[in-house]
Parts: sequence; structure tokens; C-alpha cells
Amino acid sequence: MSGIPGARAVHHLALTVPDLEQAVAFFTEVLGAEPVYRTGPVQDPDGGWMERQLGVHPRAVAWIAMLRFGPVTNLELFEYRAPDQRRAQPRNSDWGGHHLAIAVADVDAAAAYLRSRGVEVMGEPETVADGGPIDGDRWVYFRAPWGLQLELIDLPPGLPYERETEARLYCPTGEWS
Repeated sequence: MSGIPGARAVHHLALTVPDLEQAVAFFTEVLGAEPVYRTGPVQDPDGGWMERQLGVHPRAVAWIAMLRFGPVTNLELFEYRAPDQRRAQPRNSDWGGHHLAIAVADVDAAAAYLRSRGVEVMGEPETVADGGPIDGDRWVYFRAPWGLQLELIDLPPGLPYERETEARLYCPTGEWS
């Protein structure tokens, strides 16, 4: 197998958010993440480390929170302040666009819950019915208060792609709480 020697797993996904307090509250109180640790401010006293190691402005300052969703997904949140900071949220179609998908047992019930919490659910839940590799997938997107797009997804077992490969997507069978 090719790839990074000794690689074991994806350890975490990291996102930069405009307000760390707001993001931690949303991910823990609304989505059910568990707080693990917080640190900051992280800054560079000599001016080269932040740029060299993180690719950010030498005078950037960061505050960090690590959260955990269930047994296997770690989410690191950064709030940066930097002189050259861009503040536009990328759309999914933009370079650097992204979303985080949360597997649920019932997309409709999860969407209704989010709406009851004042979260913007984008459209209505849909089922993929195109005969393609994930035919039968049920999904809907929603937004965090600062505009980050997320997805609710229910991938049933026996998707069409499974007939073409031995590879399988990880799909949890139990709830994370």
C-alpha cells in the first residue's frame, strides 16, 4: 500500500471560526460535541514561527479548542486575529470550500431538531435516487450561525458502489452520546 509511512488514521479536522465562544457553544450545546481542551492565545514572539509552521501572518494570534464527536471524530477550532485576515466564508464551490457531514439515523428528525433550535436548514431532506454510487443516501445541508455549511446524512447499507469495490465507507451503527 502506498501513502504516508506509519499512517494510522485521520486524527482531526480543523476549522477557523470567527468567534470561538460562539462556535464551541454551537458544536457542544446544539450538535452534542464534547469539549476536550482549550488553549491560547498562541502567538509568535520572534516573528517567524507562525508564518513558517502555519502559513499565517507572523503577527497572527490564535485561540484553540479541541472537541470530540462520538468515539472517533476530533474537531479542532481556531479563532485567529491577523493583520491580513480574510473574513469571507468560502462557498462549497470556492477553492477551500468545505463542509462537515454528520451521520444520523433519521435525517428528517435531525433536521426538525435543528430547526427547533433556530438553526438554518437549507431546503428539505432529499434522497438520492439517480442509480449512482450512493443511490438511497438521504441528506440535507444546514448552517452554523456564522455561515459554515454542515450536512446531515444517512447512508443505508448496501449502496450501489459496494458492488464495484471491496472498499467501504465508515458508517457508525450507534449514537455517539
